[in-house]
Amino acid sequence: MLKILFIGDIVGEPGRLCVKNFLDRNRKNYDFVIANGENSAGGKGISAVVYNEMLNFGVDVVTLGNHTFARKEVIEIIDEIRVVRPLNYPDGNVGHGYCIIQLNEEVKIAVVNVLGRVFTLDFLDCPFRAIERVLPKIYQETRIIIVDIHAEATSEKNAMKYFLDGKVSALLGTHTHVATNDVQITQNGTGYVTDVGMCGPKNSVIGLVPEIIIKRFLLCSPQKFLVASGSCQFNAIELMIEEKSGKCIELKQILTSE
Repeated sequence: MLKILFIGDIVGEPGRLCVKNFLDRNRKNYDFVIANGENSAGGKGISAVVYNEMLNFGVDVVTLGNHTFARKEVIEIIDEIRVVRPLNYPDGNVGHGYCIIQLNEEVKIAVVNVLGRVFTLDFLDCPFRAIERVLPKIYQETRIIIVDIHAEATSEKNAMKYFLDGKVSALLGTHTHVATNDVQITQNGTGYVTDVGMCGPKNSVIGLVPEIIIKRFLLCSPQKFLVASGSCQFNAIELMIEEKSGKCIELKQILTSE
């Protein structure tokens, strides 16, 4: 049985410190750790420095999302095997939408990242068809498949749950930064939650300074986003995966303060 930790959206330096604190105490309890890092550098995007910092914390694979290309520095790491950007970016983009990591002599783990199109980037390829195309290739190497669906609409995430029921080990939602209360194992053994939540400041609007976000709503004009400060929340999902079948046996929500 594999014990896998999936960490929700990491927001800026406070979120990274929060993850470090948790993994310093608990990394030994997990066989594999995945984290969404698309907001890990200054609250938007990722950099090589931040990526390497997370690997040093004990993160094995970093997934991204709609802010994949928000920082030009991403080009330094986008082709790294442990960086997974959304699979359904149009052909020709740098990077890759899934990776397969050899955990030991007998076990490989696949991590896939897809980006929803509703209220995000509607010019992307269809996430449903994109993952359907790559699954047969992944099955040749492993049945342990963890999917990060980075999407805004709960309906899109729920539809993907039924589309992938029994085809992947887990489908875990990111992007909204708000943990949802629907952790479940589907009829055919896929672990699911609509949104894992975030690692970042608690007294914030999804990790950012509230006054700035309020001003944006009031004035309907762009504002410079700033990551909030103060005590942080740590949101993650703990998964137990059967090695041969790839089925999710157990999953648990982690909602703590760091």
